[in-house]
Amino acid sequence: MLYLIGLGLGNEKDITVNGLKAVKECDVVYLENYTSKLQCDLSKLEELYGKKIILAERGDVEGDESKGMNPILEDAKTKKVALLVIGDPMGATTHTDMLLRCKELGIEFKVIHNTSILNAIGIVGLELYKFGKTTSIPFPEPSFQPETAYDVLKLNKRNGMHTLCLLDLRPSEERFMTVNDGIKILLDIGKKKVKDKKEKKALFKEDTFCIGCARIGNDNFIKAGKAKDLLEIDFGGYPHCLIIPGKLHFVEEEAMGLWK
Repeated sequence: MLYLIGLGLGNEKDITVNGLKAVKECDVVYLENYTSKLQCDLSKLEELYGKKIILAERGDVEGDESKGMNPILEDAKTKKVALLVIGDPMGATTHTDMLLRCKELGIEFKVIHNTSILNAIGIVGLELYKFGKTTSIPFPEPSFQPETAYDVLKLNKRNGMHTLCLLDLRPSEERFMTVNDGIKILLDIGKKKVKDKKEKKALFKEDTFCIGCARIGNDNFIKAGKAKDLLEIDFGGYPHCLIIPGKLHFVEEEAMGLWK
């Protein structure tokens, strides 16, 4: 049996009653440790849940394709196993893939949902149904500098929709992208587009209005303003995300005043 259990976005107490009950019934408990950052010490989870928790990196969850092995699913063949996921367990396609493999292997599974960034982001005061496609901004590398986030922003802007940019994080390396980093990357892409004559003027500029967020679902540090002004702000601990609003309703405009 495999349980996929959402932990929510805050601390060890954000697990649901149903989720906690399932954890206590399990023989083995893993914590997925690569799609987000835990907002409390691992020991706090172990103390409340009464279980030893094993950190699961990407290879543990996705398995070794060459060998057809997955340590979590191997355990779930004969034991009750919980995979704890920060936020909601179905927020990543990796976890959908696990359910598909459970079906292939004849392993029973159950998903226990919780709050995710995709609904908690409503705290900023933008209407959730007006968000367009969500995108990610990865760390640029010498041979890897994708412009997908900028292209998604262009599409959403065209439709008057808000854009949520999830910022890259690599907990095992203690490497986390900041709001400031995300803004700089979008500014650089915009300048490159103009230089290469793909745009007459950049879609994302220093005076573009945006919202920087940190630790949503926990202590909710939020600042709204021009990109160049947000560059001067220290957003503190992680994870961070960046929002570029589309067309604002007058109530949304008023809500922005909460974060200036």
